Amino acid sequence: MATPETSREPCPDRILDDIGGAFGMGAVGGSAFHFLKGIYNSPKGDRLIGGSQAVRMNAPRVGGSFAVWGGLFSAFDCTMVYVRQKEDPWNSIIAGAATGGFLQMRQGLGPASRSALFGGVLLGLIEGAGIMLNKVLSAQPLPPLEEPGFPAGSMPSAEAEAGSSWFGGFFGGGKKESGSEGGGKTEILESFDPPSVPIPSFEYK
Repeated sequence: MATPETSREPCPDRILDDIGGAFGMGAVGGSAFHFLKGIYNSPKGDRLIGGSQAVRMNAPRVGGSFAVWGGLFSAFDCTMVYVRQKEDPWNSIIAGAATGGFLQMRQGLGPASRSALFGGVLLGLIEGAGIMLNKVLSAQPLPPLEEPGFPAGSMPSAEAEAGSSWFGGFFGGGKKESGSEGGGKTEILESFDPPSVPIPSFEYK
């Protein structure tokens, strides 16, 4: 089963892919949030106009913030892949902590440290949940495929289906076995082909 690390894009393309995905997610989520907020804060009669104005003003900003976070996270993730030369959940955890600390550097060392700790813990929880989900899905065996109406191990063979089907009387051969209700007697029916009639001879004797 493919892990989240192996199913992602290769590292140089991963940055652009994550930037676009993060921008789309932030724009859609921000549009829904600010549309509802604009409707709630607008007076009666202008609620739809207020909601649309709030979306136009705030949705691009939220999408841009998500894109910056996704781009930094992917850049740090690719850096860890290059430094450690392997793909594992520790790259994402370290990248999350580095992203959180980098975005709060202007606020000082204390806020940057707390944000880095929060980012590392958050990414650790996400990666742990993904690993547990993969283990649960890989541990469950797939149930055998069964035809409806037949228990497991008692599916009819192809010959029996051909003999018991409606087409079996026409295409299944010249003979058909028919059992009585008690199952003790079996009789063989002759072919349904018409008996061969000798061709008349028109020779003059």
